[in-house]
Amino acid sequence: MFIKDYFCKMKVDYIVVGLGLAGLAFVEELENAGKTYLVFEDDSQTSSLVAGGVYNPVILKRFTPVWNAKEQLKVALPFYKSIEEKLNIIVDKKFVIKKAFKSIEDQNNWFTALDKPKLIDYLSPKLDTQTYHGVLADFNFGDVNETGRIDTKKLLESYRSYLEERTSIRFENFEHQKLNLDGKSIKYKDVKASKIVFCEGFGIKENPYFKYLPLNEAKGELLTIHAPELNIDFLLKSTLFVMPLGDNLYKVGATFNWTDKTSDPSEKGKDELVEKLKKVIDVPYTIVSQSAGIRPTVTGRRPLVGVHPNYAQLIVLNGLGTRGVMIAPTVAKNLFNHLEKGERLDSEIDIKRFH
Repeated sequence: MFIKDYFCKMKVDYIVVGLGLAGLAFVEELENAGKTYLVFEDDSQTSSLVAGGVYNPVILKRFTPVWNAKEQLKVALPFYKSIEEKLNIIVDKKFVIKKAFKSIEDQNNWFTALDKPKLIDYLSPKLDTQTYHGVLADFNFGDVNETGRIDTKKLLESYRSYLEERTSIRFENFEHQKLNLDGKSIKYKDVKASKIVFCEGFGIKENPYFKYLPLNEAKGELLTIHAPELNIDFLLKSTLFVMPLGDNLYKVGATFNWTDKTSDPSEKGKDELVEKLKKVIDVPYTIVSQSAGIRPTVTGRRPLVGVHPNYAQLIVLNGLGTRGVMIAPTVAKNLFNHLEKGERLDSEIDIKRFH
């Protein structure tokens, strides 16, 4: 049966394809503006579900500020607070990040970074010289403030349940070939909408309208370990990160693999994490679980956001990379205001840069 033969039983303002962090943030914009929508989610992309969920305004590898960090946090933290209140859940866990220095040079780079105006609010000028049982750090620690973690799994699962109760989500694969562009609107099976926003993560590679965009796939793997002797309440950043989850559980990560395109945990990934962990802690632990996901990343580390060059009804919101927790609320708001209020899209994220 051709798409034009379908009887459109449902009319909405927007169809949203994908409910990771990007899709969720855009749906919140729709909700707050009283727009109608229908979400399609098929669980094919797991990066948001398995993400560490850390928000941190500093790139600790190079002691440089995260792109637009201050502005993003100003939007993101109230955004997650409002969802907590709406769904009656807690997903924002505040903690300090302690950077374990590997050398005197590492320390010196930290103090040099303190002179950068965009970092002064986040980096502590006083070294932490305390010893923490089980933590390997010969050259002390530097504290990063205004950091924490969003429990992305809890957030997304709760939000999906919320949408399911409102019959605003369908758990099924989106079939791009059944999308019919009809003048200024679109039809998909039994649904008619004014616009469709694709938030498919690396699944965009199968999207015939946006697969031209330069999205790269970076597989990341994480371990959850049980280490009763470790007993730290901060995120330890060293060769990898060790993040407290409560009950002596810690999330450890993460790997970067540019060749493996599967979302399955691998023995290679586990071995890499175990080997690195030897240089970070020296207390016994057991591996409780291992998870993996594909990060949608873009050269230049800027998201892919905007309207299709030939079809104004087709929109993309993608490529949030490793900092989706911080970026998603800001870019979703910018995109919504662009579509509904004529606000200019930030040129650094606009897909026009690839046309």
